Amino acid sequence: MARLNPYLSFAGRAREALEFYRSALGGDLEITTFGSVPGMVEDPAEEQLVMHGQLETPGGLVLMAADSPSSMPYVAATSGVTVALTGGPEDMEYVRGVISALLEGATDVLPFEQAPWGDHYGQLTDRFGISWMFDVGSA
Repeated sequence: MARLNPYLSFAGRAREALEFYRSALGGDLEITTFGSVPGMVEDPAEEQLVMHGQLETPGGLVLMAADSPSSMPYVAATSGVTVALTGGPEDMEYVRGVISALLEGATDVLPFEQAPWGDHYGQLTDRFGISWMFDVGSA
């Protein structure tokens, strides 16, 4: 079965972001650097940049990220791209914990509270400029 997963791009902060997301979401993090694959970068200073990072959370979310070395174009996060964390009533405490962790340095915060349609909903832009949306259904 194919899966659709968020893949975030960073300019030298992918490791920091992935470790922050692991602290918020939990799970197992694997990181491959450009230096671990011969010939991927010419500048030795870029060998520790993340070529591919993958965080697999206990609930099955897979969040991936990479840095863009100078030889590749950097594509910054845009307002049209959002990471959505959704669930049902059984996920309420987990989602609240994730939001609490991601609030450190966040902006554009819409508090996580009951919305007119009955779900709990909120959103924020984290300290790395990534937009997040949270929705927990009531049934």
